Amino acid sequence: MILKKRELQDCQALYELMVHPEVFPFVRQKAYSYEEFLFVTKQTIEAEERGEVISRTIIDEWGNPIGTINLYDIQDAAGFLGTWLGKPYHGQGYNQRAKQAFFNELFYELSIQTVFMRIRKVNVRSTKAAEKLPYVTLANETRKALFEQINQGEDIYNLYEISKDNYTLYTLRCPLLLEEQQRKEA
Repeated sequence: MILKKRELQDCQALYELMVHPEVFPFVRQKAYSYEEFLFVTKQTIEAEERGEVISRTIIDEWGNPIGTINLYDIQDAAGFLGTWLGKPYHGQGYNQRAKQAFFNELFYELSIQTVFMRIRKVNVRSTKAAEKLPYVTLANETRKALFEQINQGEDIYNLYEISKDNYTLYTLRCPLLLEEQQRKEA
């Protein structure tokens, strides 16, 4: 298990990871103090109960909280993904495993059809991570109205889309691709 429901008891560890200068600028729900982070987390838990957001804590192999993954602005079976990991956990595969577990829950348990990601063009790390995922498509042109809507402010974003269909095709093909790769290596 790499995900669990949000709990207030994880706030201290998550807050300390979130305020790192390489993480904080890319966190959607910023909190400038531990008390504010507690409050924001409590609001997030309540918003999930109302069906407005889906939020999970990402945990490591020992159950320690290491980041969060969220689906915001849910409407019409679609929402926007927001993920952050503590700096010590970057580049260790947690992000990809957390996304896979989250997408499985969203698409197959919670009836979400589309997940959008808006990634600042200056966020090279997240852009590269998104473009590595075979089920992600750049949606700047195919979802032009939404693309223009998210680019009203001063930050410029790329818009990515993960449809349930593309994700399902990937998960069905994935075991076959692994099998094929293992045959080539043998």
